[in-house]
Amino acid sequence: MPRKKFTYRGRTLEELASMSFEEFLTLLPARQRRSISRGFSKIHRNLLEKIRRAVREGTKKVIRTHCRDFIILPEMVGLTMEVYDGKEFQRFEIQPEMIGHYLGEFVLTRKRVQHSAPGVGATRSSKYVPLK
Repeated sequence: MPRKKFTYRGRTLEELASMSFEEFLTLLPARQRRSISRGFSKIHRNLLEKIRRAVREGTKKVIRTHCRDFIILPEMVGLTMEVYDGKEFQRFEIQPEMIGHYLGEFVLTRKRVQHSAPGVGATRSSKYVPLK
């Protein structure tokens, strides 16, 4: 069975890439549309310039950023990004399904808690671990 072709709001990736920025903006959800329409900050503009330079050169260079609130655009598909999670940079490749989401959605800031044995300051009763 062939894989289903990607579409974003009824448009293929090629159609999205050929659209003007203003046309693409009308397809985004309200929160993302408002965020972009208010203008990019200096940090966002620098990141966008890095992304466009990487796309223009066609290199497989990894782009590192702390900017978690940047919206994924169609021109970013296929790039490898490293986004800071508060401790280290998490690497991921941008897929077409990620268009319209924020970079920070794909890099979690908290890890799952895995409790082990009780610590040094634990009371006698809390050190009890039943045997099974």
